[in-house]
Amino acid sequence: MKAKHLVALFGLFIGLIFAGTPARASGQNIDKKVDALLKRMTLKEKVGQMTQITLSVVSQKRPDGSFENKLDLKKLREAIVDHGVGSILNTGGAANTAKNWQEMINTMQKIATQETRLGIPIIYGIDAIHGSNYIKEATLFPQSIAMAATWNRELVRKEGEITALETRAVGIPWNFNPVLGLGRQPLWSRIWETYGEDSYAAAQFGREYIWGLQGKDGNVARDDRVAACMKHYAGYSVPLSGHDRTPAWIPERIMRELFLPPFHAAVQAGVLTAMVNSGEVNGIPTHANGFLLKTVLRNEWKFAGLVVSDWADVVNLYKRDHVAESPKEAVRLAVEAGLDMSMVPFDYSFADYLLQLVQEGTIPESRIDASVRRILRVKFKLGLFDDPFAHAERLARIGRKEHKMVSLQAAREAITLLKNDGNLLPLNSTAKVLVTGPTANAKSVLNGGWTYIWQGNDERYYPQEDKTVLQAIRDELGENRVTYVPGTTIDKVLDISEAVRAAQNADVIVACIGEAAYCETPGNINDLALPQAQIDLVSALEETGKPVVLVLLEGRPRVIRPIADKAQAILMAYLPGPQGSVALAEILTGKVNPSGKLPITYPRYVNDLMCYDYKYSEAYDVNRYHPQWPFGYGLSYTHFSYDNLQLSAEKLKMNTPLKVRVTVTNSGKRPGKEAVLLYVSDLVRSVTPPVRRLKGFRKISLQPGESRTVEFTLSPQDLAFVNKNNRWTVEAGTFTVHVGPLSKTFELLR
Repeated sequence: MKAKHLVALFGLFIGLIFAGTPARASGQNIDKKVDALLKRMTLKEKVGQMTQITLSVVSQKRPDGSFENKLDLKKLREAIVDHGVGSILNTGGAANTAKNWQEMINTMQKIATQETRLGIPIIYGIDAIHGSNYIKEATLFPQSIAMAATWNRELVRKEGEITALETRAVGIPWNFNPVLGLGRQPLWSRIWETYGEDSYAAAQFGREYIWGLQGKDGNVARDDRVAACMKHYAGYSVPLSGHDRTPAWIPERIMRELFLPPFHAAVQAGVLTAMVNSGEVNGIPTHANGFLLKTVLRNEWKFAGLVVSDWADVVNLYKRDHVAESPKEAVRLAVEAGLDMSMVPFDYSFADYLLQLVQEGTIPESRIDASVRRILRVKFKLGLFDDPFAHAERLARIGRKEHKMVSLQAAREAITLLKNDGNLLPLNSTAKVLVTGPTANAKSVLNGGWTYIWQGNDERYYPQEDKTVLQAIRDELGENRVTYVPGTTIDKVLDISEAVRAAQNADVIVACIGEAAYCETPGNINDLALPQAQIDLVSALEETGKPVVLVLLEGRPRVIRPIADKAQAILMAYLPGPQGSVALAEILTGKVNPSGKLPITYPRYVNDLMCYDYKYSEAYDVNRYHPQWPFGYGLSYTHFSYDNLQLSAEKLKMNTPLKVRVTVTNSGKRPGKEAVLLYVSDLVRSVTPPVRRLKGFRKISLQPGESRTVEFTLSPQDLAFVNKNNRWTVEAGTFTVHVGPLSKTFELLR
């Protein structure tokens, strides 16, 4: 079934099920309810609403390898009834069955609504970042870096819709996603959670994903919708050291021009919540940064939603960052900076300290009221006061076949062909294949972190029906045509000599290399180079003279310069999700024509980490932009030609949109999809310009010989930049539009 038909059928399916869902309550009506409830609340109840604890605080010890948690009812009542906790999060150690989730959520909500004085429901939050990855039966998707490589807005929105449907089905109404940091530091262990290095692309994909979760109409009371949480606001993604949760240095002008726009776009898209950057920017921990949390977010952008801390980051102002003299002062700093809810997460200290701070007059109760009002407003918008419970009949919505087909289509469109000398791919229909490498026969390497467990690295939790790359290739080619020798682990040699011997009887070698699963700080590395054991394996195989196909399964671009030149074909698979193995086998055999393009620059050297939108001085004199592969690069089994680039004007008045048209033709012999990317260069301006910036993209599908005219509209904002005074501005001058190999220049008049 073709992808567009799959997407259309999915939309019809959703529409039929939810045609009768309740309409969103009006904002004015909600505000009246919030104000009435707030007047009845004690100070202790208010600070309880601002407290978020993790599930393990209120659950029993979980058996290793289990898919179920059991609540400790005494501890649960202590949290909800005695301390008035407003929110609970996390998994209790690993994914749970959908039924177990429903049972736990219903128990929590029954206690909250029936055993407390005011009956305020809790809001449960979860990190469902590539599908509902903590529900055992749920549909998982490629990680965000791979979703960006599809350049397909519709697929990103569908991911959001399916994630919301399956997450809300178990009674969880709050998803801590999307990640809107920019992946501009390749060492960083969370780059695969981003939509890549470009600000415009991150804003576009983030908006689509938010609309998928919340609906474009913002009616999150529907039982197929959840509240989105933009994170990590802001500047988290470019630690100077490359290590997670370490300092970033970002001047305000660069922050406003590059790192804030995706978050601003999320606010404009109606995102209901925000999570704060765990690190620091320019020496100021973001949890104590009133400029970002109040001046920009609240005052400039008019964000009215809920701001939640990241894990233990309020107390970290004292324990780690040394800007507070005590845990109590850390609470003061965070609340005064603009925090609404603290992910404490293991105790009730935040509420206790906050209560003291108000009672002693350090923080006015009106400040507490402001946060609690925002928390209650989100709960009312989600319909939790009307029905906070999970319903058994909704279990049938989880893990449906049509959902998995959308995930498969995303993997097909994400995988990026980086090299194909002599048209080695697709493989000859009779070729005998040696499959080798440490990522060939594991499921976790397809998914990465946030998969069933935090690190995603325990194969016991992966479904039996999911296939490794080896299994998918064997299913596609037949057992008798495929030989497997692992060769190495991720970083240790096993049997390279045996792999070399096996290569003698093969026509083609498929070497699956890359990274083991990881997440956050445990994923820190000090060297971007691929581990030497894998380099040695591939080098030895290349010396056999047999053609080598490299399959890169990795969350960040590990440097492969020593083996890239001799490999005949290279596929970047990113972290393509559980369906990624099937998609890879289909691409290797030609059933699917690859159409992904890099959303990041792939570096050639470990110390040459220039992004695509570099400054002219970075490519001046002896300097040059010389990556292994540039941002936006990706090959196909067919050929696309570009011609007839047209601009609606060669001289443009200020504040006037510009129409751009280009004709794209499939001049090859196979059907294919092409991501058409549009860049703009500002040739001269008062602050040094980048050589180009992405300002538009479209994914199109063309049959052999078919042509299509693709149209873009450039707005005045697309020509703007942040000036010396840290304000957005547009200056008259000369600009160049680039699409494919074509370019045209126009003049913007004063």
